[in-house]
Amino acid sequence: MNTNPLNLALRFLLELVMLGVIGYWGYHRFAGWQGIAAAIAFPALAAVLWGVFRIPNDPKPAPVAVPGPLRLLLEWALFAWAIWALEDLGYDTWAWLLAGVLVAHYLISYDRTMSMLRNKPYKGFVKP
Repeated sequence: MNTNPLNLALRFLLELVMLGVIGYWGYHRFAGWQGIAAAIAFPALAAVLWGVFRIPNDPKPAPVAVPGPLRLLLEWALFAWAIWALEDLGYDTWAWLLAGVLVAHYLISYDRTMSMLRNKPYKGFVKP
């Protein structure tokens, strides 16, 4: 189910939302030029972590290969940051909505999630 185009589109949208929320939070938590710097630096940091530390073949070779459980923990930590940022800014309903959609996404992507927890490469992306 993980490789379904709709699920992949949802995953991409969730990643963009996470980056946007982290940037928005950084902008509103710091004053002046520091807010602008945080709005740029925080999402950039999250994107670098997301893109560099990956499991092999997910879907391309990983720049820095990490075990599946560590990658899953990184994903959850970045999404938790976004959820917490929404809560911190007073957007409780949006935080709960994002959390619910994330839980649903990871449940729908159970095949990828389980292969990451077992620290085995996900077979859904490997071309025969």
